[in-house]
Amino acid sequence: MTAVATLTASLEDYLEAIFHIIAEKQAVRPKDIARRLKVSNASVTGALRSLAQKKLINYAPYDVITLTPNGKAAAKDVIRRHEVLRDFFVNVLAVDESDADKAACQMEHCIPKGILERFIQFAEFVEVCPRGGSKWIAGFAHYCDRDRAQDNCERCISLALEEVRRKRKKGSREKMTSSKLKDLRPGQKGKVVKIKSRGSTNKRIVEMGVTPGAVVEVERVAPLGDPIDIKVKGYHLSLRKEEADRIEVEVL
Repeated sequence: MTAVATLTASLEDYLEAIFHIIAEKQAVRPKDIARRLKVSNASVTGALRSLAQKKLINYAPYDVITLTPNGKAAAKDVIRRHEVLRDFFVNVLAVDESDADKAACQMEHCIPKGILERFIQFAEFVEVCPRGGSKWIAGFAHYCDRDRAQDNCERCISLALEEVRRKRKKGSREKMTSSKLKDLRPGQKGKVVKIKSRGSTNKRIVEMGVTPGAVVEVERVAPLGDPIDIKVKGYHLSLRKEEADRIEVEVL
């Protein structure tokens, strides 16, 4: 069993905090962690020693704290679990963002990987299903607020069928919604249709989770268009502009 596999929920919280503080301030000291997690300095010291013993951080008294490669990978895994759960609660279950974040904090430590992947698959299904998307989610929120009244089900199904028929009739016109990933703006989402790169570049893209059928969201585009930060399957990734140019997506 690896050191990462034996992490307690508390130690995972410390790793996550260290990762975020490094991203914000480039340097981490025990007092920063204590302030963020609202714990005592003594608790922080004990946790740091434990993480150092597991070779997840580089730690020495009165020095800055850094993550080892294994520590960084473990922290990213915790953050991914948190964000997948939070996004599912907000984007699919229409839960208030603050409540969703608290629930994700409680659940991220115990959810099995297989079930987490199912959360991701279902969220992607909602994005691409003709009966899904933002309108369907809004309908679910309305359903919850109206004591689960099914007063608009027939109309909802009728509108979904009309939308499918409309898209089918458009034929070639509908293809106009296809685009290169590099052309999407921050906040836009697309379903991967085709990856035109080959060899090592294609392997790298696929290993990152960018595969046909996957839903990707553009988070940030550098001022000169390179790199492009995206989110796919709960991971935050950076693609070079030339890589994004070879990925064809259907705009959602």
